Amino acid sequence: MEILDGKKVSNQIKEEITVEVAQMKERGEKVPHLAAVLVGNDGASLTYVGSKVRSCKKIGFESTLIHLPEETTEEDLLKQVHQLNNDPAIDGYIVQLPLPKHIDEEKVLMAVDPDKDVDGFHPTNFGKMALDMETFISATPFGIMELLKRYKVETEGKHTVVIGRSHIVGRPISILMSQKGNPGNSTVTLAHSRTKNLKELTLQADIVISALGVPKFLKADMVKDGVTIIDVGITRVPDETKEKGYYITGDVDFEHVSKKASYITPVPGGVGPMTIAMLLKNTLLARERHNA
Repeated sequence: MEILDGKKVSNQIKEEITVEVAQMKERGEKVPHLAAVLVGNDGASLTYVGSKVRSCKKIGFESTLIHLPEETTEEDLLKQVHQLNNDPAIDGYIVQLPLPKHIDEEKVLMAVDPDKDVDGFHPTNFGKMALDMETFISATPFGIMELLKRYKVETEGKHTVVIGRSHIVGRPISILMSQKGNPGNSTVTLAHSRTKNLKELTLQADIVISALGVPKFLKADMVKDGVTIIDVGITRVPDETKEKGYYITGDVDFEHVSKKASYITPVPGGVGPMTIAMLLKNTLLARERHNA
């Protein structure tokens, strides 16, 4: 069994980007500039955006954090989005989700300029991804593909079962894994909460990608020996015996499933760090396109 170490690979990617940014500075060129819009004070969002800002500083990017109060109106948020669309200094930006309930997330995401949509959520970018055209791939699926690539995990002709059909992870990764290329060329089954014979499917799978958000859902009796496991789930489980009052776990019963797996991602330290690394990679790509 080999651990697919997302922390290690994400650091490698950041080091590669750092070198590119240093070369840009030497040539007197503009360095990439990533902006993040955060509405309200959701704890997980604050942590995530803070991590992005620190990562930008570390690799030499410019970064801007726009932190708006919880009561910000949809109209005011859309004005902010349009300002970012029209600001030539900003190469790419994200609107951190979830947004407060009084704001229509879809309306806001549709307003983002696809050429600056480094989260890869805009329908234009999703459509291009589905057609195998050059575009911004949503950071989590992009990170999974990069992890498989760097560990040389064989995917061609393999049966991949994806659990979860979200627009952010499940659906895009099911498309990417089926496309021509390496990684890719896989036969994909997309399962979800209404799938009736899930255990039968996962027992057939050479690769299982779980993005369900249910702690320790995937058990050892649901997978075959030699399987590759990608655990996208991340859940805080209350536990008063822990110093923080909780522990973090994924969708996979790691202790038991890891004994049968050939490759497996840990939680934390697997897919999570890759997501931030690939967001930075998308921002670098945005800067290159704007200056092409």
